[in-house]
Amino acid sequence: MFDFGIGGYRPRWIIGAAAVGAYGDRLRALAGRRLTRTWLVWDVEGDEWFADCPVLLDFEGEQVEINHARLDDLSITWNTVDPAAPVRWPGFTLCWRPDAHPAPNGLRGRELRGVDLLERKGCVNVRFRFDGGDLTVLNALDENGLRFDPAPADRRRDSG
Repeated sequence: MFDFGIGGYRPRWIIGAAAVGAYGDRLRALAGRRLTRTWLVWDVEGDEWFADCPVLLDFEGEQVEINHARLDDLSITWNTVDPAAPVRWPGFTLCWRPDAHPAPNGLRGRELRGVDLLERKGCVNVRFRFDGGDLTVLNALDENGLRFDPAPADRRRDSG
């Protein structure tokens, strides 16, 4: 099994609707926790996100590890990746970088309201809903993608 150059990481691939049943309850149990940190694998030489490796989201000590591969594979694991450990992928100089992408940074410290598994044509994307917006970890054609959508007016929290 390919571990993406991450010691201890063992993805568990599930395709399509099976992911909803396998992952839904545990993801929904994160509701009420705050997003405390995000981790991405960074290509040091290219100075860019290496989107083939899992996205780590820490909710007050409960780390969810999301990874997409191929056109329809999804793996969600829990608390198995140590972002202080090196990432070894031949031909690349990679490292874990905290809070590297601007999209989730605006949600850091916010309480998670809910999680949705969105299936479309066999592909499952994971949407995290916060008062300040939504963060979706999506299948970007054989790698991970991130999308941030501001919250609709009825879900925005007043600042006053």
